[in-house]
Amino acid sequence: MKFFKISIALVALACQAQAQKWNVEAPPGPKKNVTIATTEGTWMNLDVSPDGKTIVFDFLGDIYGMPIAGGKAAVLSAGHSYEVQPRFSPDGKMISFTSDREGGDNIWVMNADGSNRHSVTKENFRLLNNAAWTPDGNYLVARKHFTASRSLGAGEMWMYHKNGGDGIQLTKRKNDQQDAGEPTVSPDGKYVYWSEDVTPGPTFEYSKDPNAGIYAIKRLNRETGNIETVTGGTGGACRPQLSPDGKMMAFVRRIRLKSVLFIRKMDTGEEYPAYDNLSHDQQETWAIFGVYPNFDWTPDSKSVVFYAKGKIWNLDIATLNAVQIPFEVSTQQSITEAVHFPQKVYQEEFTAKMIRQVATSPNGKRIAFNAAGFVYIKDLPSGVPMRVDTLTDFEYDPQFSPDGRYLVYVAWSDAVKGGINMVDLTTKAVTRLTADKGYYYTPKFSNRGDKIIYRRGEGNEALGFAFGVNPGIYTIPITGGTPQLILDNGIYPRFSPDDSKVYYQSRDGGKKAFKVMDLSGANQRTLYTSTYATQFEPSPDGKWMAFTEFFNCYITPLVSTGSALDLSAGNKSIPLTKLTKDAGTFLHWSKDSQRLNWSLGPKYYSREIKNGIPFIEGGADKPSTADTAGIEIGLKLKTDVPEGMIAFTNANIITMHGDDVIEKGTILVEKNMIVAIGKVADVQIPAEAKVYDVNGKTIMPGIIDVHAHLRPSPDGVSPQQDWSYFANLSYGVTTAHDPSSNTEMVFSQSEMLKAGRMVGPRVYSTGNILYGADGDFKVVINSLDDALSHLRRLKAVGAFSVKSYNQPRREQRQQIIEAARQLGMEVVPEGGSTFFTNMNMILDGHTGIEHSIPVTPVYKDVISLWNNSKTAYTPTLIVSYGTQFGENYWYERTDVWKDEHLLNFTPRSIVDARARRVPKSEYGEYGHVDVSKAAKAIADGGTKIQLGAHGQLQGLGAHWELWMLEQGGMSPYRLSVQLQLTALLTLVWIKR
Repeated sequence: MKFFKISIALVALACQAQAQKWNVEAPPGPKKNVTIATTEGTWMNLDVSPDGKTIVFDFLGDIYGMPIAGGKAAVLSAGHSYEVQPRFSPDGKMISFTSDREGGDNIWVMNADGSNRHSVTKENFRLLNNAAWTPDGNYLVARKHFTASRSLGAGEMWMYHKNGGDGIQLTKRKNDQQDAGEPTVSPDGKYVYWSEDVTPGPTFEYSKDPNAGIYAIKRLNRETGNIETVTGGTGGACRPQLSPDGKMMAFVRRIRLKSVLFIRKMDTGEEYPAYDNLSHDQQETWAIFGVYPNFDWTPDSKSVVFYAKGKIWNLDIATLNAVQIPFEVSTQQSITEAVHFPQKVYQEEFTAKMIRQVATSPNGKRIAFNAAGFVYIKDLPSGVPMRVDTLTDFEYDPQFSPDGRYLVYVAWSDAVKGGINMVDLTTKAVTRLTADKGYYYTPKFSNRGDKIIYRRGEGNEALGFAFGVNPGIYTIPITGGTPQLILDNGIYPRFSPDDSKVYYQSRDGGKKAFKVMDLSGANQRTLYTSTYATQFEPSPDGKWMAFTEFFNCYITPLVSTGSALDLSAGNKSIPLTKLTKDAGTFLHWSKDSQRLNWSLGPKYYSREIKNGIPFIEGGADKPSTADTAGIEIGLKLKTDVPEGMIAFTNANIITMHGDDVIEKGTILVEKNMIVAIGKVADVQIPAEAKVYDVNGKTIMPGIIDVHAHLRPSPDGVSPQQDWSYFANLSYGVTTAHDPSSNTEMVFSQSEMLKAGRMVGPRVYSTGNILYGADGDFKVVINSLDDALSHLRRLKAVGAFSVKSYNQPRREQRQQIIEAARQLGMEVVPEGGSTFFTNMNMILDGHTGIEHSIPVTPVYKDVISLWNNSKTAYTPTLIVSYGTQFGENYWYERTDVWKDEHLLNFTPRSIVDARARRVPKSEYGEYGHVDVSKAAKAIADGGTKIQLGAHGQLQGLGAHWELWMLEQGGMSPYRLSVQLQLTALLTLVWIKR
């Protein structure tokens, strides 16, 4: 009895702990407490008190105050939460600020002494920042962030009462990708001003030209509702701030290479430059928290106090004399240890994890599936998977015949393109059903077994486009013959239970649609539409609809009403049950409609539908838990290892041992291992070795590209030779980590590379990103359990890292980190060109920061924080944020289109389109050099800097990235060796 009571108590405590709200202030994980004392800072927002005596400012996510004359700053609000953009209320008694203390960025207020700190807004998705007070001190106008299919987002101005509420919308975004923000209110309260991206749009454009004008300042008349443009044009205009007397407006404009503080006289419209040594503004990229840090006027309207180049300045508007306001900050920061775990690069044998396109035989006793490029058969539950044939073509999309005697599948070779094959599972005889070259997908038998239905595609950049004519849905007899076109569009076709109709997937009203039509293609009708479902799977008996949404599998009754029904896991109009715990792929029914089958990674799952589904006749009283136990498919593959021995002699060898460079050296390679390296006289070459005299050549360590988008084939079929892999290998990229790719395809091709079925670098990946915006692959994380679930499903298919991609709330990002720590995985986030987010990602223990921080230069605060963490940095200068992309430099200043080595591997269409007609820029317009200098400053303190070429130009782009890092001051030797070492240490790859 005591044990029983204790058990109940423990369960109750566990439930209570689970129910507790996540605390941003105290995330799990080992911590390091750091003190940073400095007299300079990076990208500091500030405000002046109404009496002109005090300045408040943010510094590494804490808020400080000090006398306007300067001095030692006193902390007003601090902690692990990240708090920025302080603004005094008109009476000086309160300070508003942006804080993520409750999970996401919201508007908070506190007393001027830092007491009584509390949130005003309570948003958990449409987050807020940049609050400005109305003159009566009762309301705050803030920027509200909106995203749709892309996570970049756009802003609207909303007004909130200081005591709370849902807010009042003041402006409407013109689309979901062009930003607006930096609100401020005129001293008389009549107008709300803000800055807005006024380029043509409607989609966000990277690397825009500020010389032509990007931002303009607009204002809303709160009395009439009219909106007008105040100023803009060449160099743009942003961060408006009205003087207390309402006669002038200070704002920021780009004048060639400088960000300049301008003054506008409101009565005449005259504008003049007042200070031309601001920090570089963020017009070229998106700037969720503002294009420039907040600044303010003094109460007498005679001076502007602002941040620039690490310091705080007081500018006299009459004399244009700027005086530095000295400050001293001592900040306490708690840094969560970054997640790093060991990974094995090589094993003689590996288990295939990316099992795809699983099909179950009609008798339920065997499965067919694709893995590492070929189709296998496995007898359930414990048979050894065997290839379905011995052909050299790649094989995809297997499906059993109704009697289980035959298997139909797609065959692919680069030479003859695709076709549909049928194999007799008894005799192993293979018959080619289609005669024409093309791109074939998802063949399925009719229920009578006399026909095959399939889709023919148009091709893609990986497979080519030749023979991609006449796409659509076709049928063909199993004896072969002339295919019959049913419809020129649609995907995933299959026959209805009586073979009289065809089900297929298409689009309808901007949504995915599950449709039905006659065998002639007539009488097309939409049965279901869905925003987020990715697979529609009706049962053979026509009673049930199974579907996948946000990675999980569900079942619901199949209902016909004469009009389209919405299919969604959130639809409560008819019963619905979730079948999977973490995820399920390749959902399909048993022949008798009594079981649903699916796979996840190397496991096969099968569930009797009456088991735990209460709305099915004979089902259990209440739903059972989602399935967690599956059958191991158990496909073991040998790692490809070359035979023989090779010696490279008379080479200059850059080693990875300190600064050691061997002149006239020898490298001896046996199979896949370097077995000896040294001076020519010190290395004996066995007689059986093949010798290459490379006199005059230099051999460096293979390049590890840790941010390499290699873009595998997007539609389920891989080429036998992938040009992007060849291009990278030809330029010395021997290992690539792709931090955003199609999960199914990248891990499948990674295993093909490992098994020697494709040639290319070693490829590792995060798979699909953990996306924070909208779309059918978005990742919803509202708890640690959610994060664990998503990371488990990715680890199941071969990921050891995940990419946290603009998850909007800080707590979500922290939950991903903790899930990774528990599962032994790594987290590389999308920084999103948001400096404050970059900094709290370091505080929270991300493995590395992907893409450049958008602020240059950086000062002691950022450098010290980063150096005291174990978070690495991949600046991807080739697509540097906050400035023109670095790749443009090389298109302009080198004859890329003449590079025959590049053209041996890269399609000429890609090179010519980018390289033959390019705009010209002054050298100073290439801000990637400043980003590179900042990266060097961070690296000099011990932070690991890594190479990431972003897949901009396969292979050659990695060398551009090396050269751009050298432009920032790194030495060639450091680049050729230490970048590879830091990549190894950051991703913790262990060779054996």
